[in-house]
Amino acid sequence: MSQPPITVAPSTFLLDAALILRASAIRHLPVVADGKLEGLLTDRDIQRCAPSRLIPIDEEGYNAVFAGTTVNRVMTRDPLTVSPDTPLVTAIGVMQQSRFGCLPVVENGALVGILTRSDLVDALQRLLTGSSLTRSIEPA
Repeated sequence: MSQPPITVAPSTFLLDAALILRASAIRHLPVVADGKLEGLLTDRDIQRCAPSRLIPIDEEGYNAVFAGTTVNRVMTRDPLTVSPDTPLVTAIGVMQQSRFGCLPVVENGALVGILTRSDLVDALQRLLTGSSLTRSIEPA
């Protein structure tokens, strides 16, 4: 898993969240309030909210949509989560069955990490090159 995860508050504007995603080269942002996972924002959520490029709109108008919309309006609420001791094969099964690109990792109600498809590819690479993997979702 990736830890500590980069997070945003529900009141964060989509423009700021989009800039965080781009600057951090990530695709998923856990949304946290008062230490509790409230939701998940993905790059797809942001793309879904973008004005159509078929409608004539200048850059200022395009950015205004994102600058005036908060994350809590478009995030996925109460996302599926796993714990740090969830077997990796179980987490992979959840991701595959639900077609999710990530799973927030929560322990005692607090977000402690995020498991992404990229983390799984990295783990596979370590496995194929002879490094051992633990049974659970431990940090790399």
